[in-house]
Amino acid sequence: MTRLFIVPACLALLTLAAPALAQKAGGTLHVSHRDNPPSASIHEEATISTVMPFASLYNNLVVFDPKEKQDSADHIVPELATEWAWSNGGKDLTFKLRDDVKWHDGKPFTSADVKCTWDMLKGDVDAKVRRNPRKIWYFNLNEVTVNGPKEVTFHLGRPQPSILTMLAGGHSPVYPCHVPVEQMRTKPIGTGPFKFDRLKQNESIRVVRNPDYWKKGKPYLDAIEFSIIPNRATSVLAFASGKMDMTFTAEITAPVLKDVKTQTPNAVCEMVPTFTFSNLLVNRDRPPFDNAQIRTAMSYAIDRSAFVQILSQGTSKVGGIMLPPPEGRWGLPKEILETIPGYGPDVEKNRAEGKKIMEGLGYTAEKPLKVKIITRNIPTYRDPTVILIDHLKKVNIDAELEALETAVWYNRLTKRDFSVGLNVQGVGIDDPDVVLYETFAAKSDRNYTNYSNPEIEKLFEAQSQTADYEARRKLVWEIDRQLQLDGARPVIVHDWGGTCWQPYVKGVNLAVNSIYNHWRFEDVWLDK
Repeated sequence: MTRLFIVPACLALLTLAAPALAQKAGGTLHVSHRDNPPSASIHEEATISTVMPFASLYNNLVVFDPKEKQDSADHIVPELATEWAWSNGGKDLTFKLRDDVKWHDGKPFTSADVKCTWDMLKGDVDAKVRRNPRKIWYFNLNEVTVNGPKEVTFHLGRPQPSILTMLAGGHSPVYPCHVPVEQMRTKPIGTGPFKFDRLKQNESIRVVRNPDYWKKGKPYLDAIEFSIIPNRATSVLAFASGKMDMTFTAEITAPVLKDVKTQTPNAVCEMVPTFTFSNLLVNRDRPPFDNAQIRTAMSYAIDRSAFVQILSQGTSKVGGIMLPPPEGRWGLPKEILETIPGYGPDVEKNRAEGKKIMEGLGYTAEKPLKVKIITRNIPTYRDPTVILIDHLKKVNIDAELEALETAVWYNRLTKRDFSVGLNVQGVGIDDPDVVLYETFAAKSDRNYTNYSNPEIEKLFEAQSQTADYEARRKLVWEIDRQLQLDGARPVIVHDWGGTCWQPYVKGVNLAVNSIYNHWRFEDVWLDK
């Protein structure tokens, strides 16, 4: 069957109506993987290529309830923490920790491990991290202190309700104090339901059941093996032939989904928002793109509805920086979005304006501006880049595609070694603090275009301190609107993607507002 997003209330009714199944232990789950992950160290990477295969090795202090469909602050449950409490006017967050948890090498988990992890992320210690993409998340975290081995407190500079939400995401596992970060890239150690077995470049990743997992009776699987199959058609054939039990998450597009269902009509497939979005990267420090007029003309060239139709046959959505509603909790309403130049329906008028700008700068159809557009060498990046290249021709920009392997791609972005790029940004958590600070704060490692606007950053601070949801959401709408008007990082389309699994695979529950947060695999089992 093919399923779209089912609201939690409907899901609950379906659950009550369905007969209970007894989970079976054993077996290996075979999953296709789209490329070589840059490493196994979740804290150093910014890709689902690392999170999906390796999240099962770890635990967080808290997690989004894996039984819910929409991740939110209202659906956070304990993991390594047993309980938590706020104090000091909402500036201190104290966790009490489990006392029955061991690392995969047998050493006990303690509060020191929590402190070490966030000292590393804040940059307070020289942990020799290669990259620290989410360091900006913790700009408001003054320090982490311990009170004995089983209690830890996060001390904030000001109240920040979203900090608990950040800690619940798939990018927030606890690392061991006694293992150097270099080892976590190739032979990671966690407290999670599975243990690292092997990683063979261009071949496979294998994790095996942790027999000493603190959740007794879990996981059900003996092992999970991810086979690296970069070619999407080959990956689909492997699934259709039964060699794969599950596809890589969100890798199935709407057109491909039809092929999957034709070849494997009994497959269970869900097409959901991924909270990954294609966006235009323009290096503001590299001529001639330091000229705001050129950046504006590029934005005017984009026909977002064409991306939606060509890439997803109408499934994907147009939006600002936050995930569009109703799946997203903070996205711009359609009536506001369509008031922003480039987002309305009159594409030809926008392009005429963009072409006029370029001709005024001396770029004509006969003498266009030539540029290379870099992107990551996987289909979800290459496909929209090809469309973008065609659109830019409408405003006298002659672009050429330069596709880069994953490791090279992230290095080029981090070093700002590009003029123009098309990025598919993955957002781990549907929360404005995560998206705004990580993408647009001047000090963020992931602010790839070096965008800087102190006035807008003041609004970041205002929404971050607002506890009331409706009041905060209206502030976020205004910020999102201004970012789009400023051409900060033009959002092209919010992607929807399909994930399929064989009917005998049970216990899978995808979130509808991020692809990063439900990959413990501890509840998955094989009914065969």
